[in-house]
Amino acid sequence: MRKPNMREAILAAAEELFSINGFNAVSVRDIAQAAGANPGSVTYHFKTKDGLLLEIYQRHCMPMNLRRSELLEAAKRVRDVQDRLEAIVRAYVVPAFSSGSDLAGGGVRFTRLRAIMSAEGNEVARRIIAQTFDDTSHAFIDAIHESLPHIPRTEIVWRSHFLLGALYYTLVTPERVSRLSRGEADGADPGEAIEQIVKSTVASMQAPALDKRSPRKPPAGRAPADAGLA
Repeated sequence: MRKPNMREAILAAAEELFSINGFNAVSVRDIAQAAGANPGSVTYHFKTKDGLLLEIYQRHCMPMNLRRSELLEAAKRVRDVQDRLEAIVRAYVVPAFSSGSDLAGGGVRFTRLRAIMSAEGNEVARRIIAQTFDDTSHAFIDAIHESLPHIPRTEIVWRSHFLLGALYYTLVTPERVSRLSRGEADGADPGEAIEQIVKSTVASMQAPALDKRSPRKPPAGRAPADAGLA
């Protein structure tokens, strides 16, 4: 039986499959089968698999980026530098958690998809990610740099990169926090997660700049200290 909104069914099926298997391993036929459609319906609505992935990103990320931009503009008007920095970071973090079941926040499934797309290294996905997020990312990096002009912008880029990783991991694997805290913390509590990420990110942004004159190299033959903790 034909579904009443085949376009939405195809989008939902593609997002689910991409979030589990990645972009490369999923075919148009796989998506059509999961949606209860024929392959021609996929190409009719989205032209190509690339177009389908772009539509998924735009539907989730345009509302999120808009909300981030609104909060960022308000944060930049805060006079106290410390409060401003925290407001800027919060403006980036909060929209990733809000409205997890609808388009504004994306939810766990889309966050998982984003993490897989970033790790997969597919050129199509890389281009879509850049097209979707780079302008907003530059705006946040610049705002943080204006609040911390003594920290090189390149270091703020690194620290923002780590923030994105923290968001991915926190949204996708909240049970890890609950497990390692022996139940004393609830990894699925979005309010607590937001506060922890904001506080830790502000502290990392304010850390002294790396001394490039004397780079430290790990001792030969030794594994990183956190190996095996994932």
